[in-house]
Amino acid sequence: MSGRKEMRAIRVANYGGPEVLQVDPKVPVPVPSDTQVLVEVKAAGVNPVDTYIRSGSFGTTGPLPYTPGADAAGIVSNVGAKVTKFKPGDKVYVVRTVSGGYAEFTVAEESNVGKLPSHLSFSQGAGLGIPCYSASRAFIKAKCKVKPGNTVLVHGASGAVGLACVQIGKAKGLTVLGTAGTKEGMDLVLKHGAAKAFNHKEQGYIDKVLEATNGTGPDIIIEMLASVNLATDLKIINKGGIIVVVGSRGNAEIAPGLLQFKESIVTGFALWNAPPEEWVEMHQVISEGLTKRWLVPSVQKEYKLEEASLAHEEIINNPGTMGNRILIM
Repeated sequence: MSGRKEMRAIRVANYGGPEVLQVDPKVPVPVPSDTQVLVEVKAAGVNPVDTYIRSGSFGTTGPLPYTPGADAAGIVSNVGAKVTKFKPGDKVYVVRTVSGGYAEFTVAEESNVGKLPSHLSFSQGAGLGIPCYSASRAFIKAKCKVKPGNTVLVHGASGAVGLACVQIGKAKGLTVLGTAGTKEGMDLVLKHGAAKAFNHKEQGYIDKVLEATNGTGPDIIIEMLASVNLATDLKIINKGGIIVVVGSRGNAEIAPGLLQFKESIVTGFALWNAPPEEWVEMHQVISEGLTKRWLVPSVQKEYKLEEASLAHEEIINNPGTMGNRILIM
């Protein structure tokens, strides 16, 4: 147990650009309730959604100031009276913090904490939350098409969520195709289990995707940037296929007639809207992946806590995403 009363944490006092992320050296260490776990954070995951919330463009805003970050990994410092699964000293990962992950300590409900296997680093553990659980839920949304032998195209596969989709898709017996924007990204996608990888910045790459599916198109498309790719997805999806929108940064113009002709489904999700039974299913998938060691987050870059604003800038504006971006305490 830590006897510290204060900690360093990122605080956001006003919504705005990356510059609003400021280190406060005297934030009170949160106190866990009866059902919560206090974790000494060693690493915190940085996700695109963190930037949307920080800018005030996410659609919902909470009270200010606040500490960003849903994902973290570290060592249990203290537990509430009703907590039974964890004890001080345990290495854990957190998928939904209560008090924010960009801090030296965070609290989370016991149900949102998992044991961190010894073969994973704290940085990898901090990459399990939003990326891997979003990937897991994407396959839940496409469940009727998740069958061995079917094909999934992960459109934007070299990012944190995309790589998790590749690994989960392969574990489910699907033929996985992935796209990336660089040669290095394509190599990473193949390394994580994709059967084939394509450069989505190259003209004609869609023809190669169709060729890889014998002209029928993928049965599932998991889409990371629908504002750019949704119209194309509708053209290439197999008849009766499902397109799952994971991310978008604007509007998309589509031809609704393609939905009729293909009899396809376009769906999307926000991870936090998942009902309890889906959280149970996601926890099971992640646990299986960790136990059998087929789920391994890839860390692209680590940052000091003081570099949180740089991490926010680079996760949105970069030449090619290749895994997770992590804050180190």
